[in-house]
Amino acid sequence: MALAQASLNAPDRELERFRFRVALAGVAVVAAFALLLARFFHLQVVQHEYYTTRAEDNRISLVPIVPSRGVIVDRRGTVLARNYSAYTLEITPSKVDDLEATIEGLGRVIDVQPKDRKRFRKLLEESKTFESLPIRTRLSEEEVARFAANRYLFPGVEVKARLFRHYPLGPVASHAIGYISRINKRDLEMIDDNGQTANYKGSEHIGKTGIEQSYEFDLHGEAGYEQVEIDAGGRAIRSLARTPPVQGNNLTLTLDVKLQEIAEKVFGDRRGALVAIEPSTGGILALVSTPTFDPNLFVDGIRSDDWDALNNSPDKPMLNRALNGAYPPGSTFKPFMALAALETGKRTPGQAISDPGYFNFGGHQFRDDKKGGHGSVDMHKSIVHSCDTYYYTLANDMGIDSIARFMATLGFGQETGIDLEGESEGVLPSPEWKKRRFKRPEQQKWFAGETISIGIGQGYNAYTPIQLALATAVVANNGIMFRPHLVKYITDSRTGEKTMIEPEPLRVLPWKQSHVETIKRAMVGVNTHGTGTRAFAGAGYVAAGKTGTAQVFSLKGGDYKASRVKKELRDHALYIAFAPADKPQIALAVLVENGGFGAQSAAPIARMVFDYYLLGKLPKGVAEEDEAEED
Repeated sequence: MALAQASLNAPDRELERFRFRVALAGVAVVAAFALLLARFFHLQVVQHEYYTTRAEDNRISLVPIVPSRGVIVDRRGTVLARNYSAYTLEITPSKVDDLEATIEGLGRVIDVQPKDRKRFRKLLEESKTFESLPIRTRLSEEEVARFAANRYLFPGVEVKARLFRHYPLGPVASHAIGYISRINKRDLEMIDDNGQTANYKGSEHIGKTGIEQSYEFDLHGEAGYEQVEIDAGGRAIRSLARTPPVQGNNLTLTLDVKLQEIAEKVFGDRRGALVAIEPSTGGILALVSTPTFDPNLFVDGIRSDDWDALNNSPDKPMLNRALNGAYPPGSTFKPFMALAALETGKRTPGQAISDPGYFNFGGHQFRDDKKGGHGSVDMHKSIVHSCDTYYYTLANDMGIDSIARFMATLGFGQETGIDLEGESEGVLPSPEWKKRRFKRPEQQKWFAGETISIGIGQGYNAYTPIQLALATAVVANNGIMFRPHLVKYITDSRTGEKTMIEPEPLRVLPWKQSHVETIKRAMVGVNTHGTGTRAFAGAGYVAAGKTGTAQVFSLKGGDYKASRVKKELRDHALYIAFAPADKPQIALAVLVENGGFGAQSAAPIARMVFDYYLLGKLPKGVAEEDEAEED
């Protein structure tokens, strides 16, 4: 009986459990739907604006439009760097089914070099698929016509016009102007550090050296943008809006490019440098470093063989000797030593020494360049005839500390502040410098005998041509030093407003005018009856100057004869000058590497530069070339 009752109750319990499971499932379903509804409400209502923006961003992409780079001209308006339009062959990867096959097919129609393919691959990695990328640049008219005839075979490929940088004068003033080339990782870091990342989207080039580098953000301009609607596959559908780019600002330089061109030509195939400055403003009139190079080679990526030729040349054409070459100043240092002697009271103009042709110190004989000496020598004669013994004695009397302090005020051993990057400091020797320079204690000690050679511009002395030119300009300008600069004014591309780069006086040296006049008269004497007489014979103006010859290596007491010395070990030739002597308009420093005597190699170059700048007279060889070009 009990067994039968249990059997009857079993279906009831199963039914109850079933109903419980159904109810539990219903609650779960309701809860799930509630969660879905809540999530739906959160997405559609609470975060509606956020996801609408995200969807719009996915639908619309901003394509950067690269601005046109600013133009660079010289002080007379001659174009030194400009832009020109040329045809490029471009591929839009999103519109091409088989990219490799397309590139192979194009190679059968138009010459596509391995370097073109390599550059395209690099651009492809950095770009969006709907952007068109150049596979070949600067197509000829024939190549454009050939592609046009086969255009139907290459969907997603088209010919476009793009702007390219061009330097019309080629190698002329290339170290001053510099060049642009493709942006690398280091450039990207610099752009990011300056908060310019957005402005450089789409840009492929940047200034690498010279004015192109130091005024990069003025020249670059402001990028524009095009709003492009794209589909789910990343393909461009249509253009929605366009914000045009703003062209970069234009630069007008202080450089006189005709003077620059003449200076480069008269150097011929010799290595060297020339810096010409306007003393009253600090404006650079010419900045020469020879040999030079063609900046056009770098614009679209320099070929490996061209780079090897430049980089491995023993003449080092990529070295800016005017700013980075440090050389002993030789006897061009003597006017500054004489001025230091006057200002420190160590000498008077009429105080004379007897020169036997040598100076003995510490058991060592420092020889004069003239055997038998110059006899009785005062300050004027010491500069005019370049008497070494006078300056051996003077250096010993002044001491290294006094010399170093005075020369530092002239800018030696420090950057001049010119508006170009990478300037060298040179070496202004002193006991403190020697302690920093050498590691071993026995090397760090300054010996009194080392001071003697400093007096004639030898020893540890090593200065850049621009430092020599600046110091010369300061003497010409009676102690007022202006910061050397290459840019005269910047023209705003939108408004046309010109922002002048005002002459910036770095310091005013409290020299006695009578002391300055003593040095100037002696430097005039150099060219009228001294070491520079031959170079300036018959000049239609009065120039003040000083010749110099700097040893490249020690002769250890032997006689110097250029014919017995390897060319690369021959003395450097130097010359500093300003003119007209009474109202200087131009001051310069000339260096001819391994050129021998300054009077023979460097002074004639200065004469030809002065003749053109002051009289408009062209050197004979240059004038003949100009006539031939006109014919």
